[in-house]
Amino acid sequence: MAECHPVAFRWPMKAKVEHGAKIIHVDPRFTRTSAMADIYAPVRAGSDIAFLGGLINYVLQDAGWNGDAFFRQYLVHYTNAATLVREDFKDSEDLGGVFSGLLEYRGNTADWPFDGFVGQYDESTWQYARRGAARDESLNDPQCVFQILKRHFARYTPEMVEQVTGCPREKLVAVARTVLDNSGRDRTTAWAYAVGWTQHTYGPQMIGCCALLQLLLGNVGRPGGGVLALRGHASIQGSTDLPTLYHSIHGYMNAPSALRPHHALRAYLAAETPRTGYWANTPKFFVSYLKSMYGDAAHASNDFGYDWHPKITGDHSHMPMFVAMAAGSVKGLICVGQNPATSLNAGLERAGMRKLEWLVVKDNWLLETATFWEKAPEVVRGEIKPEDIQTEVFFFPSAQVAETDGSFTNTQRMLQWHFKAADPPGQCRSDLWFTHQLAKRLKRLYATSTLPRDQGFQKLTWEFDPDQPGSIAGEPDPEKILREINGYHTGETDRHLAGFGDLKDDGSTTCASWIYCGVYPAPDRNLAAKREPDPPGVVGAELNWGWAWPANRRVLYNRASADLDGRPWSERKKWVWWDAAHGQWVGRDVPDFALTKAPDAPGDPNGTGLDALSGRQPFIMKPDGVGWLFTPSGLLDGPLPTHYEPAESPVHNPLYPRQTSPVLKYWKHGDNALASVGDPRFPYVITTYRLTEHYLAGAMSRWNPWLTELQPELFIELSPELATEKGIHNLDWVKIATPRAEIRAKALVTRRLRPFRIAGKVVHQVGMPWHWGWEGVVTGDVVNQLTALVGDPNVSIHEGKAFVCNVEKA
Repeated sequence: MAECHPVAFRWPMKAKVEHGAKIIHVDPRFTRTSAMADIYAPVRAGSDIAFLGGLINYVLQDAGWNGDAFFRQYLVHYTNAATLVREDFKDSEDLGGVFSGLLEYRGNTADWPFDGFVGQYDESTWQYARRGAARDESLNDPQCVFQILKRHFARYTPEMVEQVTGCPREKLVAVARTVLDNSGRDRTTAWAYAVGWTQHTYGPQMIGCCALLQLLLGNVGRPGGGVLALRGHASIQGSTDLPTLYHSIHGYMNAPSALRPHHALRAYLAAETPRTGYWANTPKFFVSYLKSMYGDAAHASNDFGYDWHPKITGDHSHMPMFVAMAAGSVKGLICVGQNPATSLNAGLERAGMRKLEWLVVKDNWLLETATFWEKAPEVVRGEIKPEDIQTEVFFFPSAQVAETDGSFTNTQRMLQWHFKAADPPGQCRSDLWFTHQLAKRLKRLYATSTLPRDQGFQKLTWEFDPDQPGSIAGEPDPEKILREINGYHTGETDRHLAGFGDLKDDGSTTCASWIYCGVYPAPDRNLAAKREPDPPGVVGAELNWGWAWPANRRVLYNRASADLDGRPWSERKKWVWWDAAHGQWVGRDVPDFALTKAPDAPGDPNGTGLDALSGRQPFIMKPDGVGWLFTPSGLLDGPLPTHYEPAESPVHNPLYPRQTSPVLKYWKHGDNALASVGDPRFPYVITTYRLTEHYLAGAMSRWNPWLTELQPELFIELSPELATEKGIHNLDWVKIATPRAEIRAKALVTRRLRPFRIAGKVVHQVGMPWHWGWEGVVTGDVVNQLTALVGDPNVSIHEGKAFVCNVEKA
């Protein structure tokens, strides 16, 4: 966090220095964060579920925790610990590392050849039991979630965790004890993670494992708690809220799919709308979204234009898209703010780009993706001739962030408006300009078409031209865009919606993104631009600084910050509470609950939406109103986190016969070979990371002389022990090889990396930053050429944080 999120890290440091907060750092390398930590726990890259499982097992076995009234009340009533699971459910403990319902491997023989699945689960046995009372609040029934958890995590002892992760058992116990002592009525613990947890074949399960621990400890829905995703860019959060993702649309609704029962609007809403919980309002969200898309052309008689909306036909994410590209199935690519020429298994991705008919690159400088056809390593080596590459490349110079107005959505889900500082030079144009002009030209292109498939473009509403010409011709009005995102009463653009509670499913409201509804509640009230801190000495939620979705709420599920009767768990940690005199929830934050539902209000078993939930079920987005320790649906790789080895590993799984996730995604391709377990040609674990002085693939930093002077060369960190074994000295050139590629870097011999003993075997680990390429003030080999196209089954995130390599003196 100190290295990659230095601005955010000032707050943990402030808490440590001024209030005595404890900082724990769990990481394969000793970094700037480790130097500031009270406890540093080293772990082998890719073994985090085993480490977290050890913490969970410690908590479950701790007698003091078991007897604490706070933990038990939170556990029984605010989580699904007491819920009974079907008796035919079989755990990974029963089946050697897999869950019940595993179907036969499909290899790469799916109907759509680029989906990558190697296996699939039937989730039916993971569901809740339907017999009699489906809860046991004594937590003794062997089929209740709590008992399943205890059995599942029993093998994650400190000794076993040491064997899997390399972390000394006493370090694990110290972390567990510290976290346990800092959780309860008066104290909370927060966990922060970034791509070190996501970029794995079981990345979502890592994060879910941490969420499970936090629910066990009562650290969700309370100030100072939670699981915090540290996003890698100023508006990465915004790019998933209003998504650049293929599989979801605005507000985390699933994209209509040709592979699901989504053939009509009624079918989509039936498939996507649960009866209970706040997602029961999906028809209001979705119809208002369609009205934003198609305006007056969308009405009940034509399903609000549902048939015009694109439908996905498979996995269209980054990795399968480039595999399809390499197979010649993709004709063109628009690449904005991304650098695939230096991305995952970069050699294979460049091979895909060589098959394109056209490529549009919009970026700040002529980065590697714009010049791959003349300067890529395979071209320089003479393996590929530029004249044999038929791809036509168009480069659009981009404006910088400070050269346009707009909003950021940060890791706290908070929108903050930023203002233009200067006009961009020459023909540089903002992403807003590019998208706006592209949309207008497409609408003109299809305006006279008579083909049914083109009606979506024809009916699309796109009215963002400024009322007064600005300094840049063709630039849209960003506030008009934010107003459209917020929404208004149909046909009355000056009557903005005050919040998503105003949304209707009859076409009378239009709203591009329901979670952002309320950020612009009136034509003269852009709440993202607010900059009013709480007064000095006031403990609050800074509600007048920016605007956080949903509803300007700063802590999600904050009903859980009060006990069953609506009283704060403690005065020190009070956040929201029930005000009986006024008959509503009040507090320092916007309550995340039905405002006037009393704590003792019963749920209606025949009700829908929030009416079905009682006043003691705080997790209103879940259909049963509680936090899920056990996940009966929504994850494709199991209802509980389980340790698997990365797709490439130097050791066999010490926990289970199953080596890797049985449902990971792997794209079998000649340029995407994987090393076998313990392959002596590739004996070392490698992980990649970022540096403070550079940014992502370097397209925004390698042209800056000040930054390049601070980090002028690509390097590889390795331990003195490994360096001695290989005859490598500090600053020697070394070559690093995987089954996919070989690159060169300078050796940085450092004790920040240490050998691990894994399952009785000494395992060395090396680390490399990945900011270099062949363009810029300073250049270097492309580290991501080493990685493989292998990923998680839920969201197709790649495994770039743990694979294997060899290191030799060059």
